[in-house]
Amino acid sequence: MENKKLHILIVDDDDRIRSLLKEYLSENQYIVSTAENAEQAKIKLEFLKFDVIILDVMMPGQNGYELTKEVKKTKKIPIILLTAKGEVENRIKGLELGADDYLGKPFEPKELLLRIKNIIRYNNKTEIKSKYFVGEAQVDLNKMNISLQQKIRKINTSEKKVLIEMLSNPGKTFSREEIGKISGINQERSIDVMITRLRQKLEINPKNPKFLQTIRGSGYVLWIE
Repeated sequence: MENKKLHILIVDDDDRIRSLLKEYLSENQYIVSTAENAEQAKIKLEFLKFDVIILDVMMPGQNGYELTKEVKKTKKIPIILLTAKGEVENRIKGLELGADDYLGKPFEPKELLLRIKNIIRYNNKTEIKSKYFVGEAQVDLNKMNISLQQKIRKINTSEKKVLIEMLSNPGKTFSREEIGKISGINQERSIDVMITRLRQKLEINPKNPKFLQTIRGSGYVLWIE
């Protein structure tokens, strides 16, 4: 997919940041729309199709976390959160709510561009096989969800990246460092949170996992029956 076909929504109450990012991304051949708050964003999401949302966490009214949770209930649009640099707990919270990536402020526009390209590449990656069974759980990589016991749970882009590699290499132990490189997540705590979240979607008993297991001192492994 060519950049000129991609539509990005920037949601930030800071006029300067919105203008800067719109100018930079437009120069890189993206179509860019902006919103200064969640209400404006939801109106645009109702009538326009977007490929990526760049979303500031701290906004007046409905904040970025609340909007992420609301959007992810009905749409598969990747979301990159803009967070205050160093607030690890807040970044973890964003990932738990379904955000696909995060970037700490201040940041270089070029880094945001690289993260957008990375997310688009993985979301548009065509898999030879898109459906897998992990025990009773059915993983659908194209629809980006996991079905287990009549419940369907969404997966985000980072989770999809990790599942693609693990499902392609069942029985292989992946270190936290490897998972970090695959998912684009740097903090070990955030990686552990993501694995815990995947267990809740894949396992009947997440506290005693049968398939996505921890190999103490080494990392994580996925077994497929």
